[in-house]
Amino acid sequence: MTSTSIDDLDLTNAELYRGGFPHEIFTRLRAEAPVWWQQTPVALRDEAADDGFWVLSRHADVQAANRDPELFTAFEGPSLVNRPEMHGAMLVSMDGRDHTRQRKLISAGFTPRMVGRLEEQMRRWSAKIIDAALARGDCDFVPDAAYLLPMHMIADIVGIPESDRAWLFGITNDFLAAGDPSRGLTRDEQMVIQAQMFEYARKLGEDKRRNPQDDVWTILSTVEIDGDDGAKTRLGEVELDLFFLLLTVAGSETTRNAITLGLHALLGDPEQMALLRREPQAIPVAVEEMIRWSSPVSYFARRATRDTEIRGVKIAAGERITLWYPSANRDADVFRDPFRFDARRTPNEHVAFGGGGPHFCLGANLARREMITFFEELFRRTSTIEQTGPLAFAPLGIFNSILVAPQSLPVRLA
Repeated sequence: MTSTSIDDLDLTNAELYRGGFPHEIFTRLRAEAPVWWQQTPVALRDEAADDGFWVLSRHADVQAANRDPELFTAFEGPSLVNRPEMHGAMLVSMDGRDHTRQRKLISAGFTPRMVGRLEEQMRRWSAKIIDAALARGDCDFVPDAAYLLPMHMIADIVGIPESDRAWLFGITNDFLAAGDPSRGLTRDEQMVIQAQMFEYARKLGEDKRRNPQDDVWTILSTVEIDGDDGAKTRLGEVELDLFFLLLTVAGSETTRNAITLGLHALLGDPEQMALLRREPQAIPVAVEEMIRWSSPVSYFARRATRDTEIRGVKIAAGERITLWYPSANRDADVFRDPFRFDARRTPNEHVAFGGGGPHFCLGANLARREMITFFEELFRRTSTIEQTGPLAFAPLGIFNSILVAPQSLPVRLA
């Protein structure tokens, strides 16, 4: 790659991510062109919102842009895909009062009592999932363990019956993998899957309103807060449908990826694995390093609301910028020895949850708690974990902000 001109790079090429996030390319961009223009290939113009976009690769720039929604609006969503019908419709594509209102409504569902119940459920699901994997001995850690915990937790939050979960998990996985060119799913087929998820969310919400239950989704379906004008406001049906989609997709894939890549890093460093077995109180710090190391969201897109400059590079009003979190989390200006996984790393100012600002990940604490609980139970219930095959990735396509995900990690548990 060092012999290739930066001008010849194509970050939209899905095959670039077949082996995982291309850190060597972004190391070069941070050094040579930290604010770089990527032209959108002609073949992608029908789906893309723009003919090109700026790439921000350094920690300071990613963090600053993330914290300035007035200059860099999220209105068109976090992806580069052209979806006008989604503009301003979801939590991740809102700014200002609309974003504050919906965030308050959603937060109202996570009362201290509900959070306490969720922590009990995390422990129960972690134990059940790990014991099932132990019974098999040889398993694929991604679908058989890492994927199941966040999906069951989301299902518990939403109050999805266990009889529906295998079906829902299946179509969610199909939706997540739709951008992988090897899957060959058309845009129409992807829309059918999305429609199925919407329809399920709508029926679930209707049922919660008719038959309230003691779960978070019942609260979200019925909660009211005072709006800016003093009138009561609540989440509408479409808002609930879209939050259901956001929760099932973003909440499952990101945590699954962080758990998988965190374990993979430990498998490559038995001393650090032994440290966490010996000192479980060190797991929370190690989880922060797993999150930095994995950086499950590859980028978020924003649009400049006025002319500006970053590092002397002029960015015009209306141009798209992209914030590349895995690159920022390997920035040597912020992290000592950034390409070393260090379970004791502190401080750890990673931007994997968005780097602060109003769009800081609403599920950050839930994801942390899931990971801590999972690894506590994993080390408590196993004596050895051995990798038995290569880690494999699936590129999800440039129009999915996650962009690349671990697909398989064969292990043997004892």
